[in-house]
Amino acid sequence: MTVVASNYARKENDLYQTEPWATDALLRHFPVSGLTVWEPAAGNHLMADVLRESGADVVTSDIATYDRPHDATVDFLADRFAYKNPKHDAIITNPPYGKGNRDAVRFAELALERCKGLVALLLTAKFDFGKTRHHLFRDNPRFIAKINLVDRVQWFPGETSGTEDHAWYVWGNRGVSRRSPPALLYEGKTPHLPSGAAACAADSPAANSSPPSGTNLGEAAA
Repeated sequence: MTVVASNYARKENDLYQTEPWATDALLRHFPVSGLTVWEPAAGNHLMADVLRESGADVVTSDIATYDRPHDATVDFLADRFAYKNPKHDAIITNPPYGKGNRDAVRFAELALERCKGLVALLLTAKFDFGKTRHHLFRDNPRFIAKINLVDRVQWFPGETSGTEDHAWYVWGNRGVSRRSPPALLYEGKTPHLPSGAAACAADSPAANSSPPSGTNLGEAAA
């Protein structure tokens, strides 16, 4: 199946700010307390702020500076990456998509190459349908979960709602193969799972292809 481009074109270097609830939806299933998280498309740090409030140390970078300075201003997609990979346990971000989602594909490939631990990317809900992306999903032993967002993300102030459905795509530790199919989860502005269900999900074989909550999700990248 060929995936068509998103219904709206994301502008080059434009600022698409991730509402805090969307990051919270990820963290209900993949806590980051005690981890060092690299946010390489940090924008104005809305996602980085949520990660810090959840107990992570956060390293920020982006191709441009908006209202808040980053630890480094660099292009994650550059052929010659100008920023020595910071010490980190995870990469969590809403990456640029690019024409036909090509930038998003390359971003995912580089994130998996540069990070030995948890990688979580916020992308369109059909991003995993493309037949040219089997190496990221179907054929990738690190791919452990998809979290579908049942509410739409509002990217810009004044919008009543977004125009696209989105999901978190999550990969686990390098060298640790999943023991069962990737988990398919649903989250929104409020917790979607009933009380106690998140703990049950954490005990599932798919979730346990990663270390239990509170442990280091990956060695620091060189």
